[in-house]
Amino acid sequence: MDAHSIFIFVLGLIFGSFFNVVIYRMPEDKSLGGRSHCRHCKKLIPWFFNIPILGFLYLRARTACCGKRLSWQYPLVELTTGLLFLCLYHAFGLTWTFAAYAVFTSSLIVISVIDFHHQIIPDELSLSGIVLGFGSIFITQNISWSSSLLGILLGGGTFYAIAFTYEWFTGREGLGGGDVKLLAMLGAWLGVHSILIIVVLSTFLGSLVGIALIAFGQKDSKGAIPFGPFLAIAALIFLFFQDELLPQFYPLIYP
Repeated sequence: MDAHSIFIFVLGLIFGSFFNVVIYRMPEDKSLGGRSHCRHCKKLIPWFFNIPILGFLYLRARTACCGKRLSWQYPLVELTTGLLFLCLYHAFGLTWTFAAYAVFTSSLIVISVIDFHHQIIPDELSLSGIVLGFGSIFITQNISWSSSLLGILLGGGTFYAIAFTYEWFTGREGLGGGDVKLLAMLGAWLGVHSILIIVVLSTFLGSLVGIALIAFGQKDSKGAIPFGPFLAIAALIFLFFQDELLPQFYPLIYP
């Protein structure tokens, strides 16, 4: 691994450490500023214990102040961010396109973990993501403004129709408004042709996980499973493998 790759990976680890703060504080409407403190005894955490991954390993997954167990979410978010930044660097180089998609993937990480824990997708992330996604096309130039705009409309409209139809027939909410806004955000960033692929991939992944959870007795058939993480994974698959996926889904347009 060259020096630039190491720098990008470490940068991702640092950002991932901050994303853990956002994931914890945003659903509770807490300020994102200020020193980190222990979630159990509320004591301030020295900066050297917040060094990404190394601090967690040194503490052996326990807090230094009160000895409570630390969640593995912290190093996993840091490592995931570092690896995604590294993948973006190798795909796009150290360019403005890299910077734009770093914002996109970072948002997906935070959204996925918050949705996993709380079954909510904050409007602050999804709605701002729609605006940033549309603005990003003038930086990345990978899609046209019309494709981004149609992606917003089709993404939001498709999931709204699915959610409305499901609730109409079952009397239960299947997809929340957060999922609708998230798919609109993905359409803004990735364009109209990404929507069908993201819907198919996320549904397939969600079905596999849902069946596995039911089979192992972790969920019943009516249990709610947060769908945001599957949309995020599908979007990342499309981002990195769209050249292979587009001809499979649209053979007449991408021969």
